[in-house]
Amino acid sequence: MEKLDAIAALSALAQDTRLDIFRLLVEAGPDGLPAGRIGERLGLPLTTLSFHLNQLKQANLVSFRRESRSLIYSASYPTMKALMGYLSENCCEGDPAACGIGACDPALVPPGIDDETSSRPRVR
Repeated sequence: MEKLDAIAALSALAQDTRLDIFRLLVEAGPDGLPAGRIGERLGLPLTTLSFHLNQLKQANLVSFRRESRSLIYSASYPTMKALMGYLSENCCEGDPAACGIGACDPALVPPGIDDETSSRPRVR
């Protein structure tokens, strides 16, 4: 993940409604949720929901597919993983055991994070 992509993702998530939507979609898993159900669960009018989903789509944090007449939204797990990798790639000066945070240990990073974030050398 590049710096500007991380900024876009973090900016999109720095709004309470969008953060609620994203967390709900992460909870829903890869099958996602129909737009109407997202609105119901969060008490959002469809126009408001549409605006926020569009912001999350522009940041590549959600994707959607059409099923019949419904739009099904799901969290973009590759983007979420890449963002976590970007934020923690230089954790504890390259010694994840020093801070005791498992998320900083590259051995514990889920498979699929093989973009430029993981291939760049660590900054020390």
